[in-house]
Amino acid sequence: MLQSFAGGTMFGEVWGSLPPRVLALHGWRRTHADFVGVVGPSSPTAALDALALDLPGFGATPPPPEPWGSSSYADAVAGVLEEVGIASGTSPVVVLGHSFGGRVALALAAEHPGMVAGLVLTGTPLGPADGRQVRPPLGFRIARHMNRAGILGDTRMEKARRRYGSADYAAAQGVMRQVLVNVLAEKYARWLSSLSCPVELVWGSDDTEAPVEVARRMMALVPTGPSLTVCEGAGHMTPFTAPEDLRAAVGRLLEGRT
Repeated sequence: MLQSFAGGTMFGEVWGSLPPRVLALHGWRRTHADFVGVVGPSSPTAALDALALDLPGFGATPPPPEPWGSSSYADAVAGVLEEVGIASGTSPVVVLGHSFGGRVALALAAEHPGMVAGLVLTGTPLGPADGRQVRPPLGFRIARHMNRAGILGDTRMEKARRRYGSADYAAAQGVMRQVLVNVLAEKYARWLSSLSCPVELVWGSDDTEAPVEVARRMMALVPTGPSLTVCEGAGHMTPFTAPEDLRAAVGRLLEGRT
């Protein structure tokens, strides 16, 4: 059953009891329900004391008041953790982050380290390559130039965005479109290199959105010596295709939680 947090500005589901031992953060255009088979009542073993949130702009949670980046999302999540009894340095949680949720989990661990006992990251992009920008398709660049020059109207420009943009970009509405632009432009090397908690990387061998090579690059940046589990035949949606591996990684970190 959904519960409200932070004065009704965020929603999520509690499995087990509070304070949670595990926090689960979902991917873009996903919801907390992705984790019901990992740490919730449909998991391979008994449900854990876990909190799975609908991040702002997804599921039952309304969008943020302005175009946030991962850091602002992490601050909001930290506020919810405080609300449910996780004070910095007191009973920190193991954070399981998938894709976009992994971006937020990284920011949380780097900027609120006392709240995070360990990280399980899966399908989490590393960010754009240093010094390189992905150039939009020629057709989009022409349309953008014409729109800025007043030749192409906003309605046709929106059609160009939907034609040439990603499915996520085309589906994003209002403030969430700029949120997506913000997070796609972020680089995470500084957060990865500052982590002080143990890290487990669980990756689908067939992930095309964040290939396994991304996880291997992460391993070189994290000073705490992360482990990597490659799930053969699994794609990007590991909460559905590799729930046992995710649950095992969470369990290993819980065993070492202080």
